[in-house]
Amino acid sequence: MQLKFHDNQQIKEFSSPDYHYLFSLKSGKFLRFGRTINDDPQIAPAPEILDIEITTKCPGVKDVRGIELPCKFCYKSNTVNGQNMSFETFKGILDKFPRFNDIHFLTQIAFGADSHATSNPDLWKMMAYARSQYVVPNITVADISDETADNLTKYCGAVAVSRYENKDLCYDSVKRLIDRGMKQVNIHILVSQETETMIWETLRDRLTDPRLADLNAIVLLSLKQRGRGKDYTVLPQENFKKIVDFALENKIGCGFDSCSCDKFLQSIQNRKDKNKLGMMSEPCESTLMSLFIDVNGFAHPCSFACGAGVDVKNCVDFTRDIWYNEKIVEFRRNLLNGGRNCPLYQI
Repeated sequence: MQLKFHDNQQIKEFSSPDYHYLFSLKSGKFLRFGRTINDDPQIAPAPEILDIEITTKCPGVKDVRGIELPCKFCYKSNTVNGQNMSFETFKGILDKFPRFNDIHFLTQIAFGADSHATSNPDLWKMMAYARSQYVVPNITVADISDETADNLTKYCGAVAVSRYENKDLCYDSVKRLIDRGMKQVNIHILVSQETETMIWETLRDRLTDPRLADLNAIVLLSLKQRGRGKDYTVLPQENFKKIVDFALENKIGCGFDSCSCDKFLQSIQNRKDKNKLGMMSEPCESTLMSLFIDVNGFAHPCSFACGAGVDVKNCVDFTRDIWYNEKIVEFRRNLLNGGRNCPLYQI
């Protein structure tokens, strides 16, 4: 196994007999293949992406009255009374991760933070350390200041801004990032019956609101009934398809979480370009290509599948003790046996 870093192009290249990847630190473009370019491997030698929860503190978001309240559908049920991951724990996790030719195998980290990206005072130190290891930080926020936008633009490859009731908080935050030159700025919206009106409003605003003129994409996140989202309702396939059709017909950049893959593929099955669109779609990759690590440094299949985790901080060999831990392998087996559809939630 070999991992090379092409400094002049900012590209990481990993090679092994059964698995290869090319990853651009500049654009975020990622190519994976197996024995041949047409072979799609089922599992990576280690996670390509880590979702790391650096805080469970969150003040919530302001509603249209300007009152800051906890998000109504937060699957983590976070409040201001949470805890932060220390920089030492974060660094310890990254330092346990597999390296080849002394280069970090990991490509990206999705930072699980709060709505303002201010709760954990070590956030920028963590992002700087990730960058020093040629690992690209990404994050989801909701309402950010100019100072936070400066730092996110400095360190992140991509930033998602969550859309809630008060759309101006979202759109103004998007504009702050775009004005600073960030190209990969997305809007995240929960897909449910209760948020369907908000989805349609955002799609139409993408066509008319100047703050969204250079938005990269609107990313739709399928509901998993967990935390404060337990009382929300899954959007029917017919309604989901109408949203997909509108986005495609109006050439609106639109993306989906991997949980939505099956619903997206059903939505495009009668289109002439379904094969092209299908090639850009990937179903659940938890325990296959990605892993979630909670604020205490314990690994889980994904942030929606948290139970008794596996201690990363005190592991000896990440590949053996974490990636091929019995709990992780069991989830992986169930996922593959189920056609990579979520084994835990009705999506």
